[in-house]
Amino acid sequence: MTPTRSESTSSGAPAFGTRLASRSRASGRTAPSPAGRIVAGVVVALALVAATLFALRFLGSTPFDLVIVNGRVMDPETGLDGLRNVAIRGGTIAAVTEESVAGRDTIDAMGFVVAPGFVDLHAHGQDSISEQLQALDGVTTALEMEVGVHPVGPWYASREGRALINYGATVSHPNARAKLLSGVDVGHQPTLPPGANEAMGSDVIYEALEEAQVAELAALMETGLEEGGLGYGFGIAYTPGASRAEILDLFESAAVQGVPAYVHLRGDDGGGVLGPFQEVIANAAATGAALHIVHLNSSAGESARDALALIRGARERGVDVTTEAYPYTASATFIESALFDSWEGLDDAAYARLQWPGQAERLDRERFSRYREQGGWVVIHGRNEATNEWIVAQPDVIAASDGIPFLHVAAHPRGAGTFARILGRYSRDRGAIGLMDALAKMTILPARRVQGAAPAMARKGRVQEGADADLAIFDPATVLDLADYDAPATPSRGFVHVLVRGTSVVRDGRLVEGVWPGEGIRRGG
Repeated sequence: MTPTRSESTSSGAPAFGTRLASRSRASGRTAPSPAGRIVAGVVVALALVAATLFALRFLGSTPFDLVIVNGRVMDPETGLDGLRNVAIRGGTIAAVTEESVAGRDTIDAMGFVVAPGFVDLHAHGQDSISEQLQALDGVTTALEMEVGVHPVGPWYASREGRALINYGATVSHPNARAKLLSGVDVGHQPTLPPGANEAMGSDVIYEALEEAQVAELAALMETGLEEGGLGYGFGIAYTPGASRAEILDLFESAAVQGVPAYVHLRGDDGGGVLGPFQEVIANAAATGAALHIVHLNSSAGESARDALALIRGARERGVDVTTEAYPYTASATFIESALFDSWEGLDDAAYARLQWPGQAERLDRERFSRYREQGGWVVIHGRNEATNEWIVAQPDVIAASDGIPFLHVAAHPRGAGTFARILGRYSRDRGAIGLMDALAKMTILPARRVQGAAPAMARKGRVQEGADADLAIFDPATVLDLADYDAPATPSRGFVHVLVRGTSVVRDGRLVEGVWPGEGIRRGG
C-alpha cells in the first residue's frame, strides 16, 4: 500500500507544540491545562510512531538499492498517474510513494514517465543484437509466442545468464511437427542464417498426419511444456499439411494442460478472410483452451473491423481470446514459406509489393523466383494506413512487434521501433490513443495473457509495491521510432532509462555494457 502524507515522518510535530506555547505567552493567554498538555503529548507520540512505522516498512534494515525520484508514475492496472518516488530493493519495487526516499543510487526522473517495462509477446528476435534494440525501445520482456521453439529445454539453457532482457517461448508446433516427421531438431530462427529454417521450406510442411501421429505430436509438445514452454505456438499457414482435426486435437491438449494457443492463422482457402478466425475461435469454444490470435493487422487486412468484432463477441460470451498488432503497413516473412505458394506466376505488379532487405528497388518475377529458391526474409508492402491507425487505436488490441531477428540481417523496422512508434506517432502526435491506454497495450494486457501459465508474469507489467522492478522511463515529449525500411536497425529515441529486475540496461539513453539481468519466463515458474 502506498503511504499517505499522514503516515509520513513528522519532524515538524515537536516544533508545532513549541510554536503553540510561544504564541500563548505572547498573546497573554493562559498556558495549556494539564489535560491539554497530555493531548499534545499524545499527538507528538502518535506522529513519532507513524514516522517509525514508515521507516521500518520502507527503509528496513538496509537502504534501498536504487530510488527513482520526481517521475510521473503511470501504472495501467491501478490507473495511477501522478508524481511519485519509486524505491527498489533486490530487484523488486519496495515502495511507490509521495514521501522522500533515499538509496545507494538515484535516478532523477523529473519530466519523464515511469512506466512498467514493456512485454512483447511476439519477438522472433531472441539474439544479442535484437535485445539491445528492444531495450532501447522500452522492452524488458520479449517472448517468442507465435512460432515458439523446439526443443524447449535446450533453448532456455542457451539463454541462461546471457540475456539483457527477460525471455520465454511457447512450444513450437511447426518445429515439433518437423521433428516428428524428419527426426531432425530444426533450431530457432535467430541462430539460423537466411534460408536455413527447414520447418518453413521443406516438403514435410505439406505432409498430413495420421491419427496416431497426432497423438505422438501432442506428447512431444506436452514434453515441451514440462521443460518450461508457455503454451503452444502455431504457424498454421506455414504447415499446410496440418488438418483442421490435427489443430483441434492440439487445442484439446492445450486445454487439458491449462496453457494458451498462440496462433498464426491458416491462409484464406476459399472461405474468405474471416474463415481462419472462425476456425480457431470455434476450437477455443469447443475445447475451453485460451486463444491468442497474432498480428490482427496482417491476418485481417481491410477486414480488421469485422475480425475484431468477431473476437470481441466471442470474448463477451465467455471465450478466452485476445489478439495483437504491430503499427506498420508492411509485413515480413520467409520468402520460401508456404505463404508464397499462391504467388507463383503472378504479374510484376504483385511482386512490386515485395522488398528485399537492403534494397530500395522492389522485386519482379525473375528476382522473386531467384530469392524464393535462395530463401530469406522479405518485406511485403501494401496495407492501408487508415486501417492501420484504427487498429493501433483499439485499447484491447495488444501491442506486439512480430520483430524479426537482427542477428544476420536487418529486414523490418518493427523489431526496433514498435513501442516508440505507438507512443510517439500515434499517441502523442496523432492523438489516436491516450497515453494510459497505449501503455496498457504494452504492459498489463500482455502480462495478464501470459500469467495464467506463468505466475511470474503477475509481477510484471506493473509499477506497484512487490512487482518486479522492470521499468521503462521515457521522455513523452521526444519518444519516437527512428527505424524505417531503409535502416531497420536504427534505435528508438526517448527511452532515458530502462531497468530489468532493478538493474539498469539503459542508463541516460545508452546501453549499459556487461550486464545480463534477463531471466527465463517459464511455465509455472
